[in-house]
Amino acid sequence: MSAGTASGGAVDSPAAGTGPSGAGTDADGRHALVVMAHHRGGSLTAALAGRARELLTADGFTVDLLDLHAEGFDPRMGTADEPDWDDPGKEYSAAVRAQMARVAAAGLIVIVFPLWWFGPPALLKGWIDRVWNHGFAYGDGGGLGGRRLLWIPLTAYGEAEFRERGWDRTVEHVLRTGIGRFCGIEDTSVHFVHDSLEAGARARQVVERALERTGGPRPPAAAGGR
Repeated sequence: MSAGTASGGAVDSPAAGTGPSGAGTDADGRHALVVMAHHRGGSLTAALAGRARELLTADGFTVDLLDLHAEGFDPRMGTADEPDWDDPGKEYSAAVRAQMARVAAAGLIVIVFPLWWFGPPALLKGWIDRVWNHGFAYGDGGGLGGRRLLWIPLTAYGEAEFRERGWDRTVEHVLRTGIGRFCGIEDTSVHFVHDSLEAGARARQVVERALERTGGPRPPAAAGGR
């Protein structure tokens, strides 16, 4: 699915050539980028990304839904997008600059994905590697400060076992500190969807509560049912 509002129209964003000069802090606080990383369009991950878009749109946000698989994003790093520590102004590939523009335009970034091996799937990890790059998301001239970042990982583990084993702390540290805060985003949070194989309506409620806690939409009490 290409960039667009909930109705499928185009979303205005910075020109694709503005990437490596840094994202800046002048993003539209009422514009959201919802990123979905799953190879099946009928997955629970996709449904929750769609739910996030519905709630945000109803609350007056413009929403850019980025379906990494449907858009054919290539997660493989190549020399064109490899960071050059001596050149924070390096011009990355056109594909990556276009993605950077979508990130730069958003005041709220929501990332929905299945948790595989206690981390993002390769598709999402490659997007972060290539797009949240040196000189844009971090490093000299870079940084994504002033934005809000919401991670929604799905795991088949129940909440009690997940926390008992300490996996929640491991994953949260990587997402909140290793990625979010490293890129200057202080307002970053992680909301797990546990028992994802049987979550049903509870999964929708996780998204609703997560968006409410970030200052986003506040759904009616009946929301979350099928």
